[in-house]
Amino acid sequence: MRIALLTAAACGLITAPVAFSQAEPAVQPRPLRAGAAAVDVSPEQFPAVVSGGFLEKQAAGLNDPLYARSLVLDDGTTAVAIAVVDTLLMPRQMLDEVKAEIYRKIGIPTDRILIAATHTHSAPSVVGALGTGVDEHYVGLLPGRIVTCVCRAAESLAPAKVGWTRIAAPEHTNCRRWIRRPDRLGEDPFGGRTVRAMMHPGYQNPDYIGPAGPEDPWLSLLAVQSLDGRPIALLANYSMHYYGAAPVSADYFGRFVRIVTERIAGANESSFVAMMSQGTSGDLHWMDYSRPAVPRDIDVYAEGMATAALGAYKTIEYHQQVPLAMAETTLTLRRRLPDDERLAWARQMVEAMGGRKPKDRPEVYALEQLHLAAEPERELKLQALRVGEVGITAIPCEVYGITGLKIKAQSPLDLTFNIELANGTEGYIPPPEQHKLGGYTTWPARSAGLEEGAEPRIVETLLRLLEEIAGRPRRRPVEPQGPYALAVLASQPLAYWRLGEFQGPKAIDSSAGGNHGTFEDGVAFYLEGPEWPGLCGGDYAKRAAHFAGGRMKADFAGLAPDYSVELWFWNGLSNDARPVVGYLFSRGPDGSQSAEGDHLGIAGTADVSGGPAPGRLLFYNGNSGKETLVGRTEIEPRTWNHLVMVRAGASVRVYFNGDTAAEISGEVSATCPADCGEVFIGGRNDGFANFEGKICEVAVYGRALTPDEVARHYAAAGEEQEGWNNGMME
Repeated sequence: MRIALLTAAACGLITAPVAFSQAEPAVQPRPLRAGAAAVDVSPEQFPAVVSGGFLEKQAAGLNDPLYARSLVLDDGTTAVAIAVVDTLLMPRQMLDEVKAEIYRKIGIPTDRILIAATHTHSAPSVVGALGTGVDEHYVGLLPGRIVTCVCRAAESLAPAKVGWTRIAAPEHTNCRRWIRRPDRLGEDPFGGRTVRAMMHPGYQNPDYIGPAGPEDPWLSLLAVQSLDGRPIALLANYSMHYYGAAPVSADYFGRFVRIVTERIAGANESSFVAMMSQGTSGDLHWMDYSRPAVPRDIDVYAEGMATAALGAYKTIEYHQQVPLAMAETTLTLRRRLPDDERLAWARQMVEAMGGRKPKDRPEVYALEQLHLAAEPERELKLQALRVGEVGITAIPCEVYGITGLKIKAQSPLDLTFNIELANGTEGYIPPPEQHKLGGYTTWPARSAGLEEGAEPRIVETLLRLLEEIAGRPRRRPVEPQGPYALAVLASQPLAYWRLGEFQGPKAIDSSAGGNHGTFEDGVAFYLEGPEWPGLCGGDYAKRAAHFAGGRMKADFAGLAPDYSVELWFWNGLSNDARPVVGYLFSRGPDGSQSAEGDHLGIAGTADVSGGPAPGRLLFYNGNSGKETLVGRTEIEPRTWNHLVMVRAGASVRVYFNGDTAAEISGEVSATCPADCGEVFIGGRNDGFANFEGKICEVAVYGRALTPDEVARHYAAAGEEQEGWNNGMME
């Protein structure tokens, strides 16, 4: 019965995805056939309308050709097609019509066809977005050529074998969305000062603190050869937005293809098709804004990417028989609609424009509010494809790097990559916490209009599809336990928050205590942590939460008056940025008017203990006690540091970077109620001078740690270890 259902699906008689049993594969693998093709889709009429910015621009000519490239795979039961097109975006309606025509001509069902844009910003527009319309001539040209491309690939089907691999290439992509200083907020198109995070901050701009998210460094490859070893196709995937080329151009995607084609196929170039697909790069770009600017050279960039790919390509092992499966579903999501006040503003502005094109951002976003109001919901088409142990997800959005990493970490298949802007275009999907930081990718428009909860719903849907095609459950993300974590756990903390989560609001307690915390709004996740060997190992890099105005809070029932807290921190503000640079830890009643409690932070320009002490650790017992203790060391911003604070009766000691001689030592009266178990990380209990930077590896103990324990923990962070223990993130 299973074979009959799959055969019917392959013939287009049914379109619902077949449910796969976890006890058996969908079908026994059969010999594979593959075909590939490339078709020139360059515009034939100029000037051409080009999108990719806030305002419309035009191209006078062709700088390098645009192509549609396609790979068709068929195991005799299931046939699938993948097409990658050198264009910015493609609308769902157009692609549905293209798929229907492909099915009519060659019989591949529409739910077995994946069509995606490379996202070059230098191609003619086929989607109206922001201030740009469409190039009507090009809209008439592109669909037919995509159909031709897929049909030619199907016509060339021949016995084949496939292989796959991936390689880390972190030097070629970086997060382009950076968190602003809290006193340097930017203005949104609606006149509000709401921007805590923004694209393209500029190189080493002092108004910005650091990246708002991680990069996805993996360059993934799916290679196809004939049975005698002749190269047929290479599908690459990498998360880098685009490089930047004068239109009309395929950008670095086209250059990458040319280089790898020449070096893999040689004299057989005409029969080999390479393609570079777009990964989850909504917040990623090639620029490293933490360093000085480097000369722009798209050819050097493409050469570097091609060299990395070719090195990995040589290691691929090939298989003649692999499971082949594909599943598709739709998901309806709401849009973030303008309220009455914003809609009235938009209508008034659009009326004043008198039908002309917008000339600035407010006019662009006024028009966008009308588009959103006219269509309050959108239906997304989501897909997952399996080729052997490779999983490919297709997402019709501009997806953040952290979202791609979430899917890869949980996929049930050995190697997974994500193709964004596939089967349509529904704009940016920031994770919910990123909406709280504002910025361009959150401003409501067709380019970023979906509901704030869209990202987790899309991720969950794709993981279910991956489970379906894999026939086994997803994996749980693992945060390994290296020497440092084992040392902390051996000291039996009441709670151990490693702060390496992909998302909130739950801060996971990795100890046996089960004292999970809660993240407030204003925290970003999965940023780079300290690069110490006892904290990192193998492919694992320690991760940290970035506090940008929010806190993490927890409540211990009956926390003892004598206790200790341990953590690693990275301060992103200059030491003279404000009176108190920021509070790292606080114990006391939430929202206390007098800030009663124990508070440990970094001093700034305020007078403390007889004068300013910028950059030094500061202990304060609240506005009623007004007692302070100050450390000896001026801490350099943007460096990782370890500290342990110990409270034993009236005695307070703070140890810094493993030194057994206390950085702070003195007596300060306890103003916190004896039974108060409320603790805060990244801020004070009254919300004053919340921390701006990264924190990880936070442990709270119900006793006073000894200096020897402190030194032992710190030393463990520097230990090398061959095999790491795995600790599951619940």
